[in-house]
Parts: sequence; C-alpha cells; structure tokens
Amino acid sequence: MDYNTSLDKIIIREYGRNVQKMIAQMLLIESKEVQSVMANAIIKVMSQLNPNGKESADYWHKLWDHLHIMSGFQLEIKSPYPKPDSNTLTIKPEPLPYPKNKIKFPPYGKNIEVMIEKAKEFEEGPEKEAFVSDIANHLKKQYLNWNRDSVNDSLIIEHLSTLSDGKLHLSEDFKFINTRDVLIQNQQDLAANKNIQSKRKQRKGVKQTKTYFKKK
Repeated sequence: MDYNTSLDKIIIREYGRNVQKMIAQMLLIESKEVQSVMANAIIKVMSQLNPNGKESADYWHKLWDHLHIMSGFQLEIKSPYPKPDSNTLTIKPEPLPYPKNKIKFPPYGKNIEVMIEKAKEFEEGPEKEAFVSDIANHLKKQYLNWNRDSVNDSLIIEHLSTLSDGKLHLSEDFKFINTRDVLIQNQQDLAANKNIQSKRKQRKGVKQTKTYFKKK
C-alpha cells in the first residue's frame, strides 16, 4: 500500500493525483500525435474536475497552462495557446507600495479628513455651518467608539481645528450631541452586532448538521 507521504508531491491539488499520473504516462509516449490526442483528453478531464469559470475568456488558456506546469514544461506539442515560460513560476511579484498619506488622528479615519477638506471649499452660510456641525458630531461619535468612556467636547473642537488647519469653526450656539446618548447607542449597536453574528453562527451550524445527515 502506498502512502501519500511516499508519493510524488501533487503540483496542482485541484486536479488531484490521478490527472498528474495521466500526464506522467503521456510524457512517456514518443509519438507527438498520440501525445496531442492524450493532452486534449486530459484537458477535458481537467475541465470536468474544475468547471468553475468556464464563462471567462481565459478559462481554457488557464487549463493548458496548468497542463504544461504539471508536465514540468516537458510537453512539446501543438496547443491552442503558447507554452508558458517556466521562469514565470519563480518571478516574485513587485511589492505593493504602502499609502503615503498619513492619518493625523487614527480614531477618525481618512474619510473624515476628506469630508473636512470638502467643507473648507464651501462658502460661508447655513449649508457650511450645518456640514461642519455634522462633522463635529461625527468626530465625537468616532472618538467615543475608540475611547468608549468619555470625551471632553473642547478636545473635539481642538481636533476639528487641527484637521482643518484652523479654517473650520463651530457656531456660537452649537451644541454637541449628548455623550451619554452616544454611549448608549454604541452599546445597542454592539449588542445588535453580536446578536447578528450569533444568528449567523446558528444558521451555519444548522446547515452543517443538515449536510452531515444528508451524507449519512
């Protein structure tokens, strides 16, 4: 009896060991014509084992590339697509650059900075005043999401001034939303989110149980 640990490593697991054995047998055949017939037959088997994505334009191209890879790039027959370069498997992708924009206050995120920049473009008037008021209250909500305890309103005003380079100001009669109300709402949102996650886990458990008994 052969154990998997003693067998050759499966190159592409989604096709299994039998397809890999078929390819190995095909490479032993000297006739290129017979190899070509076998290669097309193996491609059909591969498409049955991995049918997802048949609608995509490069689906069959991908199968032929996989065939060449599993053959160790030893297959020399006419195929509908050019043989891939073996070096492509060893080329490391270029590292993705990290965003260079630094967030001044992480608890608020980048979007609030974009909103503030937009507010700075508004002409003075009721519309700008309402927009700045919404931003200030949003800052307070975000800060309490991060701190989850309390916040001094003067600190939020200071942060608004810093983020806007001193160009946004609240009206004299402006009043922040009540801290207690925000904390209560945050707790309710947290409880609701936990309830949703719990229901999802229950549904997943029921689904797995049904699948298990169907298999039995």
